Parts: sequence; C-alpha cells; structure tokens
Amino acid sequence: MLTRTRKIWDVIDHRATDEALVTNRRKLLAGMGMGTIGLSFIGRAHAQEAGSLIAPELYPGERNPAFTLDRPLTEEKLATTYNNFYEFGGSKDIVDAAQALTIKPWTLTIDGMVEQTVEMDVGDIVRRLPIEERLYRHRCVEAWSMDVPWSGFPLKVLLDLARPQGSAKYVRFETFLNPDEAPAQQQSWYPWPYIEGLSIAEAGNDLAFIATGMYGKPLLKQNGAPIRLVTPWKYGFKSIKSIRKITLTDQRPVSYWEELGPSEYGFWANVNPEVPHPRWSQAYERPLGDFGSVPTRLFNGYAEQVASLYSGMEGEQLFM
Repeated sequence: MLTRTRKIWDVIDHRATDEALVTNRRKLLAGMGMGTIGLSFIGRAHAQEAGSLIAPELYPGERNPAFTLDRPLTEEKLATTYNNFYEFGGSKDIVDAAQALTIKPWTLTIDGMVEQTVEMDVGDIVRRLPIEERLYRHRCVEAWSMDVPWSGFPLKVLLDLARPQGSAKYVRFETFLNPDEAPAQQQSWYPWPYIEGLSIAEAGNDLAFIATGMYGKPLLKQNGAPIRLVTPWKYGFKSIKSIRKITLTDQRPVSYWEELGPSEYGFWANVNPEVPHPRWSQAYERPLGDFGSVPTRLFNGYAEQVASLYSGMEGEQLFM
C-alpha cells in the first residue's frame, strides 16, 4: 500500500481558536483559583506579553488617506490567529508555538551594495522613522484573503538609511535562523532561513511597506514581529516575516518557496485571477470571516499603482 507523507507546504486549512477566548484565559483561571499551575497545565497563553512588545506608545500611527479599502476590515481576532508561519509548523494554528520567538532585542542589518552598512535595533528604527497606518488587502496564494490596518513606514524610507548604490538591482530579505525557538527549522532538508526578494523598482514603489504593527498595536509574534514586509499586490508568501537582514544586490535572489517548488512558486508572484496555481484556481478568494467567496482582482486591486513595473517583461512568469 502506498502512503503519502505530508510536506510542510501542504495546506491544513482550519480555523484557529478565537482570540477573545485565549486572551481572557488568565483572568478566567485566576477567578477559578487555578493560578500558575492551571496556566501551566493548559499551556502558554496566545496573547503576547506586553513586556515583549516594541515601542507600544507609538501606536496607532496616523492613518494615511491614500491607502484605504472598499470593503470591511478583517476582524482582528481572525487576522491574529489564522497564520502561516512555517518556521513554527504547517498548520494555521501556530500562535502558541510562535510565542517562543525572542524579539526583544532584535537587530536588523542592511548591507550589500550600499553606501553605509546599517545595524540597528528595531526599537531604534521605529523611534527614528515616522509610523503611519495603511489599509491593505492581503491575498494568500492558498486563495484566502484578509483586509488589514498595517502600521509602519515605506520600504524605500528604510532602505534610504543605508543609501543603496545605483548598481543595485534587487533587494534580498532574510529572516531569523534559530532552531531552538522555531522547531520546523530543525528540519535541515528545508532551505532555512526563509529568503525573499524584490526588484529595486518594486522596492521603491509607494505600496511596498515595512510593517511593525497592525490594528493600532505592535506586531504580534505570529504575524511576523517585530518587522515584516507587506507587498499587497503580490501573493502573501512574498511578505516575509521577522526580517533579520536586508541585502542590496545585483543578483536576483532565489526565494524559499521558489527553491522548494519552482514550478508552483516564482520570483514575481503577482496576483492574477486568470493564471491558476498548478493545483487550484486563483479566480476567487475567501475572505477570513466570510463563508462565501469574491472574485480575485488583477494585482489584488492595485494594478493602477504597479502594472507599469512589469512593462516589457512578457517573457517572465509574472503571476506565479
């Protein structure tokens, strides 16, 4: 009999526990007289401890009216409990596991083809760069979607700290590597750490955003704390989480998913309803919290802002 071993990229698509239940668990247990023993028995609380949040006094940032939505925001409890973060497992319910990640302190390095290498603590970065709030659509390659208020700053503003050289053509992003805290990174047959990349033109687009918060608060660990990329016109796997290093280069990076499945996940990964994934359609998406589906939009609805980036690139696989 043939058996199939599930790969880390095979989707287990299910609902996570309601955040309202888990974040009130401490109060509930205290009222029952269970205290520390009860907490230990049930497991780590889903809510991130306030002491590990970075610069909470800076949030929420002022909302930028140029980036709004034409549909309702996703409920915070869904966006913060239904998460892909493969360093902590292949299911959506990785909230507890992700709490093992140490995010304070957290040094970000910007190097490569730059005038000055930058090594700064994320706490110093968010205090130096003005934080704003933007409302963005987020479309996962798995065909679910959400609508999120992100807080942070444009990617190009962050890169300007290191003054990229004119010869740089790409931006390479690298996340953390810590198998002691992220159990899936103990599986050496996967290409850890997680790598992603953009062209220098994409990185300079107004939509390219570095998020350090969401829903008016600092990022939670399961959502990519303390600093992540947000590229709303691309499939969600491009929006790398928990970034440790950004390198300006003249060589096109090979991303984590591109290395794992080059026939299914390409470098550009722009959203297009007319180009199916090899194993499913991309014509429709399922918003979190909605039992129905809605049509997928070209470039996730941001064609006016980004389509010109790909002029003359018809030979590239732009939509996978």
